[in-house]
Amino acid sequence: MNLDQIISHINAFVWGPYMLALLVGTGVYLSIRLGFIQFTKLLPALRLLTKGRKSQEGQGDITPLQALTTALSATIGTGNIAGVATAIFLGGPGAIFWMWICAVFGMATKYAEAVLAVKYRRVLPDGTMQGGPMLYISEGLGLKWLGWLFALMGSIAAFGIGSMVQSNSVAVVIKDHWNVPEWATGIILALLTGAVIIGGIKRIGKVTEKLVPFMGFFYVLGALIILVSNFSKVPEALALILKHAFSPAATAGGFAGAGVAQAIRYGVARGVFSNEAGLGSAPIAHAAAKTNDPVRQGLIAMTGVFFDTIIICTMTALVILTTGAWTKGITSSSLTYSAFEAGLPGIGGYIVTVGLAIFAYSTMIGWAYYGEECIEYILGIKARMPYRFIFCTVIALGAFQKVDLVWNLSDTMNGAMAIPNLIGLLGLSGVLVQETKKRIDKALS
Repeated sequence: MNLDQIISHINAFVWGPYMLALLVGTGVYLSIRLGFIQFTKLLPALRLLTKGRKSQEGQGDITPLQALTTALSATIGTGNIAGVATAIFLGGPGAIFWMWICAVFGMATKYAEAVLAVKYRRVLPDGTMQGGPMLYISEGLGLKWLGWLFALMGSIAAFGIGSMVQSNSVAVVIKDHWNVPEWATGIILALLTGAVIIGGIKRIGKVTEKLVPFMGFFYVLGALIILVSNFSKVPEALALILKHAFSPAATAGGFAGAGVAQAIRYGVARGVFSNEAGLGSAPIAHAAAKTNDPVRQGLIAMTGVFFDTIIICTMTALVILTTGAWTKGITSSSLTYSAFEAGLPGIGGYIVTVGLAIFAYSTMIGWAYYGEECIEYILGIKARMPYRFIFCTVIALGAFQKVDLVWNLSDTMNGAMAIPNLIGLLGLSGVLVQETKKRIDKALS
């Protein structure tokens, strides 16, 4: 048995039913304790986004909105294009329903992560903020070794899911469609990423504040045009999603069929992969927000899951289902490409190709900051610049390397991040409830 096979077996356990149940179960538990805040406070939270453009009172590096867009830059990515397609291919249309369920409860989880990240953050010697699961685990729970372990796993995972696999995905797509050499794409991506992350979180925040709304609008607009032209098929697509969430999807064309268990498994798994609720990555960005109100930042963070999964992933799914592409027997980004091309011949494919490139680039920017903060927690500020250089170098190398092993290793590291983070969220749920009761009215005023 080689190393790749060993890691694959580990992943089968790490991302098996127990882990997925723990992730969703944590969201359910927090939802109950917080009075289903994702339902009662979603509209007020969305209104807070207009206020989030300006810095609030308090210490921090970036505006509350920039913290959200930095977090979204890392989550809106290949999961929205390839992940949704894979969920439908393996779990059938019903998988999308379970992605929604994952997102609904994931909103409470993301709220909790951001609240605790702001509450337990600290100021570094150079005046910048540092926060995230490593701090609320070590300071809030007093488990310094577990906080250190989270930081170690996060710093390693960033080189995989946030670096090599992203540049490789872009390089392969661009080579297939525009015949650009993979090494050239890798160097360009490394330089573009370096130009942003060299300026730290302040420059990252300024770039993502402009990039994330643009890329989201660009992609959703293309999907909406297709759905308007296929409007009569949208009710049928929604009916397929609801029907096959609770009953098996039979073989149809190139689609091999899927049972309810597969719909649940792949819907939840791809949902978590897309919005990252519970992994502990996004709170690192939210800890940098200029605010004294952890609850207000938590409400803003909660909207990220709504935008990522409820809106963008749903758009992708409906395009795939209304165009009939899901029965062709293809998967991943090729399925989404085929669906958009069928809906908008000659243009749709470009929307997916360009969208994938921009999404992957934004993911690299976001994860560069996550990895940097994790390694900084372990080694101190002196590790900051070397980490940025190594991160960009890995981006260039990843473009033309076989990354199957890296994908598997990244999945393992992400799972290893999630476990300490979920322990922190569950262990500090009492603190979370107290903070919410004390601050919620002021946060929404």
